[in-house]
Amino acid sequence: SILSVFCKLCFLINISIPVIFLQEYLRHFYDDDSTTGSCDKKTKVQEMQRYFGLLPSGELTEETLAVMKKPRCGLSDVEQVGETVRWKKKRISYRLETKKLISVVNIAWKLWSNVTPLKFRNRIMTVADIDIFFYSGDHNDSSPFDGRGGVLAHAFMPGLQIGGDVHFDSDEDWSFNSTGINLFAVAIHEFGHALGLSHSSDPGAIMYPAYNFDPNYEPQLSFDDVKNIQKLYGELLLDTFDA
Repeated sequence: SILSVFCKLCFLINISIPVIFLQEYLRHFYDDDSTTGSCDKKTKVQEMQRYFGLLPSGELTEETLAVMKKPRCGLSDVEQVGETVRWKKKRISYRLETKKLISVVNIAWKLWSNVTPLKFRNRIMTVADIDIFFYSGDHNDSSPFDGRGGVLAHAFMPGLQIGGDVHFDSDEDWSFNSTGINLFAVAIHEFGHALGLSHSSDPGAIMYPAYNFDPNYEPQLSFDDVKNIQKLYGELLLDTFDA
């Protein structure tokens, strides 16, 4: 069976890992059908290894498992949404459940508006395009959080109803500095999804799926991030610059 194949593989490389974890990781982030055979599983592991710049052996090396276990975004690494999934307007509203975080959220949005014609406005009482919430565990969107570590947050691509909404795992050790998980860095990433961006395999990009915060540097958009967001919304023009 598939389970026995992977159990033997884990034994041979002297690594203990729950097979269910591997299956769920590949299913969730690499669109793997759990009914496929071991050859297809190996192909999916190779796909993951190529994405993260690892040797595509298809084997569960220590380096591969270390990447799999990194805290990360909950969206798929291989699902590409294309340039048609975007907001069809330049003024986008958002509503934040936790008001004390408004300054962090505003600065995170500012990074995206600094390179596009987009403008973001906080709504308090009225309906907004994007709702931002902190949830724990199952929160009725078919993507339950898994407690501390693992998936940190997820967002929905632009659209009606839940489209564009951003959810953070409230069980994480969120912080504004080098301790715990830096909320600012994760917010910039998830807001990119809310605007229509997919993941990037560039380790220096904000849209890189694994948590990659360096406390020695302020999170900034990479060339890859700017190029991709401008494909959707265009460049910031002088007459739209908001000083």
